[in-house]
Amino acid sequence: MDRKIAFVASDAPSAQTARAALIGRYGNVPEDEADVIVALGGDGFMLQTLHGTQNLTAPVYGMNRGTVGFLMNEYSETDLRERLSAAEEEVINPLAMKAQGADGTMHEALAINEVSLLRAGPQAAKLRITIDGRLRLEELICDGALVSTPAGSTAYNYSAHGPILPIGSDVLALTAVAAFRPRRWRGALLPKKAHVRFDVINPEKRPVMADADSIWVENVLWVEIRSESEVEHRILFDPGHGLEERLLREQFV
Repeated sequence: MDRKIAFVASDAPSAQTARAALIGRYGNVPEDEADVIVALGGDGFMLQTLHGTQNLTAPVYGMNRGTVGFLMNEYSETDLRERLSAAEEEVINPLAMKAQGADGTMHEALAINEVSLLRAGPQAAKLRITIDGRLRLEELICDGALVSTPAGSTAYNYSAHGPILPIGSDVLALTAVAAFRPRRWRGALLPKKAHVRFDVINPEKRPVMADADSIWVENVLWVEIRSESEVEHRILFDPGHGLEERLLREQFV
């Protein structure tokens, strides 16, 4: 029996055109009735789709109709049902962010790739880092810092010279962005179960914003980050082109 497919697409004209062509060929059902969701766009849209469908049981199969496609498969209108039947599934857990703003409000969000803290003014940020209740770094002067999942380790984390983490590894990457003191401090590898807390030192003079997969909070006082094991995102990849292979390929370019 053919699986029911829901097609979703970014606003890009190429993605919308592809969606119309695929619906004409394979039909379409609402997302909450689908056996599989096909996302058409780039990595940003894939993250948006995963967040928007995290309470559904259907896995997501992406096809690249954007500029970056690390989480996407190659686009083709033919043999889609055969590709879906042969696809390999990856299961990833997001990060949970909790942050307090300067006005006292609390903010919570989930991040599939990373949670980052970035300076929001002309002066460098000053951050205090605590891991599992134990102070690990009294003062990090930097443009920012981030905590990344293995799935997100080739995104902003890699651009900030953080390590690439194997998919399925029980570790997170804590990476500094343009660290000034300690000089050239690159960060640390943390157990997946670690509870990370950043406290902003002198936030009035050195404001900091927090970002969880483009959900951002201005003027934070502190940010806590942990892996959310109760939330699972199921992503489908063509055989031989899963996240593990893509991570290896990134390191041998």
